[in-house]
Amino acid sequence: MASDAWSTVPTLAGRHVRLVPLRAEHAAALGRAGEEGGLSALTYTFVPGRDDAGAYVERALAMQAAGDALPFAVLDAAGEVVGSTRFYHLDPGVPRATIGYTWYAIHVQRTPLNTEAKRLLLAYAFEALGCAAVAFETSHLNHRSQAAIERLGARRDGILRAHLRHRDGSLRDTYVYSILAGEWPAVRTRLDARLENVA
Repeated sequence: MASDAWSTVPTLAGRHVRLVPLRAEHAAALGRAGEEGGLSALTYTFVPGRDDAGAYVERALAMQAAGDALPFAVLDAAGEVVGSTRFYHLDPGVPRATIGYTWYAIHVQRTPLNTEAKRLLLAYAFEALGCAAVAFETSHLNHRSQAAIERLGARRDGILRAHLRHRDGSLRDTYVYSILAGEWPAVRTRLDARLENVA
């Protein structure tokens, strides 16, 4: 696989969502989306608010410059910035990538936007990057994230105990999941069926 595919953020578009390369100009809209419903106050995940959205974007772009991530701004069908996601832990030698740093404004959670975003990201990882596996990581406290990952058809690989710290300083156990290339066709079929049933 060409190395530029692992360093250049693509634009991925569907009916319900558009994933575009994250840029500094997205920071203000991300800050507004992050404060919707108190998301930015959550301690077990990091969602930026108005005061730290600029630094959040800067860190994501620094990860990209270092070859560690491909970050996206998430736009809804109307073109409004409603969240962010990225590929990280990039390892073209396997090849393998992790999907994470994912969050959405309250009003688009549990809508087709999330299903289609994961469909687009997984298709890019398996079909464009040629990944052997795609991983997901989440806090032991983030039950909603765990359920969403499991609904995709990902399998839990294990738990990294006392792996990181939450933003409040408490220790985080990280739940690790993955989907293998051989499992992708069945996952893709399930995701497509869900999207076909959406008006």
